[in-house]
Amino acid sequence: MRYENKVAVVTGGTSGIGLSTAQMLASEGARVAICGRDEAALAAARKDFGFLSIRADVSKLADLEHFYQEVSALGKIDFLFANAGIYKAAPLADTTEQMFDELIAINIKGLFFTVQKALPYLNEGAAIVLNSSVLNQKAWPGNSIYAATKAAVRSLARGLAADLTDRNIRVNAVSPGPTFTPIFGRLGLPEQELKGIAEQILSGIPMKRFGTSEEIAKAVLFLGCADSSFVTGTELVVDGGLGQF
Repeated sequence: MRYENKVAVVTGGTSGIGLSTAQMLASEGARVAICGRDEAALAAARKDFGFLSIRADVSKLADLEHFYQEVSALGKIDFLFANAGIYKAAPLADTTEQMFDELIAINIKGLFFTVQKALPYLNEGAAIVLNSSVLNQKAWPGNSIYAATKAAVRSLARGLAADLTDRNIRVNAVSPGPTFTPIFGRLGLPEQELKGIAEQILSGIPMKRFGTSEEIAKAVLFLGCADSSFVTGTELVVDGGLGQF
């Protein structure tokens, strides 16, 4: 019960890593608030788990301000998991301005202002975890813009940690490797093509399997609690060895 009587916030909390983290936080005693863009998924999380579930697009500052005002009913925030993000890939020649702008708006701008707008609502000594990716240090064809956004997240973990030391607020990043989440199903690719991509990725993972959202959530909870009280500005890579050897 490392989060007993604590207020925990998860952006992008309706599926995958975000939902698993929110569920794990609740199981350890936290009062949990999540946000997302899918109203049906938010309603399901509200009904099934009792989370405070608010519709918000992290790329819109007014949405973030409204979200935190609603969260304030639970009390000051002890833990923030800035998890909301999108994945899109395309060859260099086929990358559109719309795709570029959307990745930047959500994965960088949205994450930065998720933290900035939370500042008045954070307890002194709170913890923040940012969701990066092993692709912040690896090059895969077709992923240059996505990887760049996740490298920016890794950099922000250092910069924001330095900014917030005077409030004793720790900021770290978790960098998942290939993980089975619903994000792959949103790529709009035929099932056979998705299977081929999965097999190609799997061949490069030393542990020869994909991670699970629960495994990533366990790493997030470690970084957010007193077990990591002397850890800030760093990155915990959870990738089955993909980025290491």
